[in-house]
Amino acid sequence: MKNSPFIFGTTVLDDAFINRKDEIRRLTANLAGGINTTLISPRRYGKSSLVEKVVRGLMKSDKNIRVVIIDLFTVSTSEQFLEKFAREVIKSSSPKWQDWIKNTRTFFRVLIPKIHIGVDPTYDFSISFDWQEIKKHDDEILELPETIAKQKKLKFIICLDEFQNISHYSGFEEFEKKLRSVWQRQKSVTYCIYGSRRHMMNDIFNNPSKPFYRFGDLINVDKISPDEWVAFMTDSFMKTGKQISKKEAEMIADLMQCHSWYVQQLAHYTWTLTEKTVTKTVMEKALNELINSNTPFYQKEIETLSSTQVNLLIAIASGEIMLTSAAVMNQYKLGTPRNVSKNKSLLINKDLIQTSAKKMEFVDPAFELWFEKNYLNKALSKYFPD
Repeated sequence: MKNSPFIFGTTVLDDAFINRKDEIRRLTANLAGGINTTLISPRRYGKSSLVEKVVRGLMKSDKNIRVVIIDLFTVSTSEQFLEKFAREVIKSSSPKWQDWIKNTRTFFRVLIPKIHIGVDPTYDFSISFDWQEIKKHDDEILELPETIAKQKKLKFIICLDEFQNISHYSGFEEFEKKLRSVWQRQKSVTYCIYGSRRHMMNDIFNNPSKPFYRFGDLINVDKISPDEWVAFMTDSFMKTGKQISKKEAEMIADLMQCHSWYVQQLAHYTWTLTEKTVTKTVMEKALNELINSNTPFYQKEIETLSSTQVNLLIAIASGEIMLTSAAVMNQYKLGTPRNVSKNKSLLINKDLIQTSAKKMEFVDPAFELWFEKNYLNKALSKYFPD
């Protein structure tokens, strides 16, 4: 059986990567030229795939470039950040684990790291420090890539995913200032920073009162156009011996509002269920499969909301615009205008809704379909008219 040409749930490279020519050109030029860059977009728009594609190309073109990719999703303290930062920088400095040990002992002058090497050093190599000493000498860790780069005549590109999580660290304001003050002086290290919480990332990088304001170039990663998605889907089906019409491909792109993750996911389910030619029945089943597979995540999201916050989502899903009018607040039990304003801000901060053309709308298209199905009793079949 042939593998699906549609990829989601992991970084997308090579044949499954769609266009992004402008973003690739701009990010490549920035990172090659030493320009720190921040990527901002809603969740699952393909930021990680874009970054990995660009840095792979840069490493092929310049053997002196070393790339460090750090996911901060599970890093909950500044001490853990520093330890992970040190480990990944050391690992990227050489392909040989023997060099890792040597470099660890060579490049730290004040801090004394504890090194652990497992049976397979590639996966089981760790560095730890006395946390009291880290607080006194954190500069030494943050300067590590610059120190190595100068001595080995290398260039480092440090990619930090889920960067907004640093705002949850104890004393993050001072830590944020420290990162900026050290990193902005480095000449051989370029930083590429991105995260999945758009509102928080905007506050970090677009707020004049924050340390990372104008840290470098800021790229807003937009949606891929419907035409590009349609061309990709019809071509991918054809290459694997199956057929989807332009109209059906347009329907997938439209239903998922050109959201990269969900277009790939719905196209994958449609491809999997299709023997030769896509039918209306297949597309209905594929959409149900997508909604069912994501239901646990959406239920978990709803469980974190109050009843008035859920009611506000119901009002938005129902197409209401005047959310603070007496009629709307009474009909949907939204509370007072102050409650509406507070809940709207909270839902925006959670990246559940956003402002568009003077009205509120859902950020996640599949979550919106799931919500309408469960809270407005809208059948998914209505999206596939005869």
